[in-house]
Amino acid sequence: MASKAAPRGKNEPEPRPIIVKKIIADGHGGHHGGAWKVAYADFVTAMMAFFLLLWILGATTEKQRKGIADYFTPTLVEMRQKSAGANGPFGGDALNAKENYPHKAAQTGSRGITIPRDATGGMQEGAGDKSADRKRFESLKRTLIRKMQRDPGLKRLLKNVRFTETREGLRIDLVDEADFAMFNLATADLLPDARRLMTEVAAVIAAVPNDVIVRGHTDALPYAAGRTTNNWTLSTLRAEATRQALHAAGVPERRFARIEGVSDREPYVPGDRYDPRNRRMSITLGWARLGHAQPMATAPATR
Repeated sequence: MASKAAPRGKNEPEPRPIIVKKIIADGHGGHHGGAWKVAYADFVTAMMAFFLLLWILGATTEKQRKGIADYFTPTLVEMRQKSAGANGPFGGDALNAKENYPHKAAQTGSRGITIPRDATGGMQEGAGDKSADRKRFESLKRTLIRKMQRDPGLKRLLKNVRFTETREGLRIDLVDEADFAMFNLATADLLPDARRLMTEVAAVIAAVPNDVIVRGHTDALPYAAGRTTNNWTLSTLRAEATRQALHAAGVPERRFARIEGVSDREPYVPGDRYDPRNRRMSITLGWARLGHAQPMATAPATR
């Protein structure tokens, strides 16, 4: 016999009903989850990276692409230490110091790329032993200065000749100033003093085997409206006129590696693109390629 429920007390509240809620899955939850969103986001990111890569390949030069590739190349860089018999702050380095790399060809084990410290701040293009190039460049510089000092007509132009060691090699800048110009205004016609200067430069660079790069520069002064010539074409025409003058003065045709006009994009005075010194011709003797260096020819007798 079932027992009866106990009677509710006078102050006891009424019992609450028990509600049971049943949820029946309809089988479509997978389509409304978040996993596909993560996969789609990864796909969109990969596509964006792919199109960015295509844009970089199309918008950069070969030299710039090489620099980008080198930046992302995993490389263990080790600097020379305790070389040339010293362990001071500079490791005993000198331009002609003997190499003392931690890993040599006969050793095995962990290897890395060892980059020697250089006076110009890093690895150079066409890297090899530059000591021979530096010696011939220094000799060339002294020879050119001595020849110009002995010529009264060219001595006053010494201030217009600048020597700079760059990543490409030794650059000789022939610089315009307010009282000196190498070309007639807005033309590629060499003036007599400039042609004499080109002849002296050709005489000394013809005595070395290095490649020659000629680069024309202008200032940022624009041309008058309606003219078809601009600073790009003018700088290129002047570079070609310089090449012709050097070739006529004895530099072999095979020595010329590049002839370029860069307009006002590489100013000599970056703070003032209208400065007349930005109008110049750069004649660069490139570093000798490793394994292709030739013996230095006999320098012509100075006057």
